[in-house]
Amino acid sequence: QVQLQESGPGLLKPSQMLSLTCTVSGGSITTSYYDWTWIRQSPEKGLEWLGAIAYDGDTYYSASLQSRISISRDTSKNQFSLQLRSVTPEDTAVYYCAGARGSYYPFWGQGTQVTVSS
Repeated sequence: QVQLQESGPGLLKPSQMLSLTCTVSGGSITTSYYDWTWIRQSPEKGLEWLGAIAYDGDTYYSASLQSRISISRDTSKNQFSLQLRSVTPEDTAVYYCAGARGSYYPFWGQGTQVTVSS
């Protein structure tokens, strides 16, 4: 069974960089044709797709975040990571990593709260 686990700091100050890592077990992030995705949820915005890194390493980003976001992977550790630069309080949310195939999202992490506050 594929399991995902997010890790990273939960409290940031404005202008800092958010870095989260998702560790995948029970399956490989290079398995065709899965996309490994970052999603966040807040009361204000609901669920928001942030971006993904595909099984072949291609990356896809939300247009609204393209200037601030990077997603990378470490296949030796079966991990993928999110970096979001210059955070503001509007980036406060629960961040999820997920495995997707097309529009089907069968695998989810439990989520991690990230708060941006001065």
